[in-house]
Amino acid sequence: MSALRGRIADLSPAELSARLNSDGLALSVPPFTVRVRSPIPVVREGIERMYALHEHFGDDEVFCDFHLSILPRLGWTGLRCELDVDGQRPFTPLARGEAFAFFEWGLNWCVTSHCHHWLTLHAAVLERDGRAVLLPAPPGSGKSTLCAWLMQQGWRLMSDELALIDPASGQLSASPRPVSLKNESIALMRQRLPDAVFGPVAHDTLKGMVAHLRVNESSLRQAALPATPRWIVFPRFEKGATLRAVPRPKPQTLVELASNSFNHHVHGPRGFECLADLVDGCEAFDLSYSQLDDATTWFDSLTRSS
Repeated sequence: MSALRGRIADLSPAELSARLNSDGLALSVPPFTVRVRSPIPVVREGIERMYALHEHFGDDEVFCDFHLSILPRLGWTGLRCELDVDGQRPFTPLARGEAFAFFEWGLNWCVTSHCHHWLTLHAAVLERDGRAVLLPAPPGSGKSTLCAWLMQQGWRLMSDELALIDPASGQLSASPRPVSLKNESIALMRQRLPDAVFGPVAHDTLKGMVAHLRVNESSLRQAALPATPRWIVFPRFEKGATLRAVPRPKPQTLVELASNSFNHHVHGPRGFECLADLVDGCEAFDLSYSQLDDATTWFDSLTRSS
């Protein structure tokens, strides 16, 4: 494989734009290499801010797991953008202002659609002392807000969106990428994390307002380290609620995890057995909270009590 040539932060805006506009930028997004192309300024802005600490390759011949192009298109409703994935265009075009978010969503789709050597769950993953907590939760539960906050409180971010489980070992692989924040969470995190780096804001998406927060350097530096799943926590933000953690029965946890899995059926019986082994090896909780500081204290108590 060709040698890495430095961080995205080492490229000038002109150099970054030139690569994105020509043959594409070979971007290291552990454990993947992604070639991304786009002439749309907000894509360059997003990569410049969100992937500044990531490495890039200089060799045009480097093997890339995925090729993503975010291309301009003029639609009947105005300026649009379209996602091309390895020559296919599987999604409806979006507003031009959503182009960087489109890249993030498209990369999620690539992983869940093609990377079947892992068992993949829709869940955030955080790690401390080699042990990981999985946070499966539906949209609007506050999962990403909690994930962003805990990352800044000493937890390693392994993923905001996708838990990658090795079916053979049961270990979790890391893929630290920008954390996707929505609506009120954006202003909250800007207030609580004044030194954090945020990406472009996409307005009026199907999810409302969306912006990303850069993964911290510590999490990115440890991207090659796996972790052992130890806890499964189903978080739910409830305004004004006192923090409450209730153990969740293992059968109910297994059913919920199966519903959050993208591909356990692809693995056949071993896929279901892997989920069952995961649940057997973890403590599971339903967590309701309203204050991030209370949630931090509770998560920290997990590592002290087991």
